[in-house]
Amino acid sequence: MRAAQLSRPGGPLEIVNLEIPQPGPGQIRLRVDACGICHGDALALAGRWPGFQYPRTPGHEVAGVIDAIGDGVERWKVGQRAGVGWHGGHCTHCLPCRRGTFNRCEQLKVPGLVYDGGYSEYMITPAQGLAAIPDTLTSQEAAPLLCAGLTTFNSLRRTGALAGDLVAVQGLGGLGHLGVQFASKMGFETVAVGRGRDKEQEMRAFGAHHYIDAEAEKPAEALQKLGGAKTILATGFDSKAMAALVDGLGVDGTLITIGADMNPMEVSPLQLISKTRSMRGWSSGVSADSEDTLRFCAITGVRPRIETFPLAQAPAAFGRMMSGKARYRVVLTMR
Repeated sequence: MRAAQLSRPGGPLEIVNLEIPQPGPGQIRLRVDACGICHGDALALAGRWPGFQYPRTPGHEVAGVIDAIGDGVERWKVGQRAGVGWHGGHCTHCLPCRRGTFNRCEQLKVPGLVYDGGYSEYMITPAQGLAAIPDTLTSQEAAPLLCAGLTTFNSLRRTGALAGDLVAVQGLGGLGHLGVQFASKMGFETVAVGRGRDKEQEMRAFGAHHYIDAEAEKPAEALQKLGGAKTILATGFDSKAMAALVDGLGVDGTLITIGADMNPMEVSPLQLISKTRSMRGWSSGVSADSEDTLRFCAITGVRPRIETFPLAQAPAAFGRMMSGKARYRVVLTMR
């Protein structure tokens, strides 16, 4: 089989020929159809994960067909369409697992970081992380939904916002363009917050009721003119831009961040106390959440906007994602 592999920190990604692996107990083998390229894959490039080992094949937005099953695997069948995202398995014995919060597992098995991922024609994954893919979604559509889609969908549905509430999505890239669609389809009065006007028409087509250009006005003030947001979903990788949105929250409003910037966010206690506002982060979900996401997309028409590349062009595809110029998700196709 062919795979795109990293052999040392900093890369490059190289197309190599490998033996097709065999599934062990509790594992399945996916014949990969498509794999999304996520910013989280840059952790493999840098080797920034506990116990990370080279060589490694990245990729944690994987959609394909089960073509082999290991001992002890129930429910799944050969020929079934399935995929795996950031949550690719858990240990079952750490404290978060014992409490049932498997996506907070202390030894989380992330495809492409803990074991070889989906930049490959075949991959082995624990059955724990598998999600069934509806027939109405193509593999190219489903792949980005298993991480980018799951994270935005799962965070929005757990904020406490109700249909009709004002919900803003900041950062209109790979995560944000999905966040706008989810917010609109969930019945929220949806505000897209971006820089410049070049994406306004697309965001309105995705379902945004309002558009705020952060280069032309202060987003927090604009949100207050609309009544104050119940929820702000911050997807951009800019801590300062996120922090500047806090004053746009209404009473009991929540800013939830899924944009993983390493820099601190500067927010004063008074900003939170004055209107009993709150801030929180959100990370991914488990396989059942992935299936919820895929079903929601299948029935509502939410789809990622994608650019596709063949596996042989994985280095160029990865570079396209890292450039920030993709509209909006980059997906590798295997056949």
